[in-house]
Amino acid sequence: MKKTEVSILNWDIEKSCFDEGFSVVCGTDEAGRGPLCGPVVAAACILPPFIEIPGLNDSKKLSEKKREELFEIIKEKAVSFAVAEVSSEEIDRINILNASQKAMRIAVSKLTPTPDVVLVDGNIARDFPCRAITVIKGDSKSPSIAAASILAKVTRDRLCKELDEMYPQYGIAKHKGYPTKDHMEAVRKYGPSPVHRLSFLGFLKNGDDDKEKE
Repeated sequence: MKKTEVSILNWDIEKSCFDEGFSVVCGTDEAGRGPLCGPVVAAACILPPFIEIPGLNDSKKLSEKKREELFEIIKEKAVSFAVAEVSSEEIDRINILNASQKAMRIAVSKLTPTPDVVLVDGNIARDFPCRAITVIKGDSKSPSIAAASILAKVTRDRLCKELDEMYPQYGIAKHKGYPTKDHMEAVRKYGPSPVHRLSFLGFLKNGDDDKEKE
């Protein structure tokens, strides 16, 4: 008999916010900090308090099929959700950390109702329009952040498939823009595309065989 899939997350972090008097709590996370090309994508999500979504977890710990399934469930169940992206050009201009923070702020600003507090994956939260609480490895601790991580990851993966159709010589659909050996070899052969992050392409100058990243 197939076991019923249950979430390994709990609502302790969100509950502590409710106990402090916050009524609208959202989670936010980003996808695509490491790739050589494409935008960084962020999502923000307000879930109904204490809702149980079987299988909800850090997007990186889920199969693509499971992420796609949860993506649709989260959109259906969420009180509010939003996604935002910051382009490769802006990443080059303001750096990836600032771009990631900006994408998360934009996503949070799109939510209705307006959150009282935002749970931010990681250890940095800059200039959010409401109280911000950082949660290291929050996508494996907080349902709100986990939901946002799935929304961001699936959105970016779908975008990578579109970019692959535009620039098929780089194999973006396969590696999602990350600096794999094949991807770096393609950039060396064809040069960067309009969606490549020029500030990430130092290997073109120094000839280093950067380690393949997942």
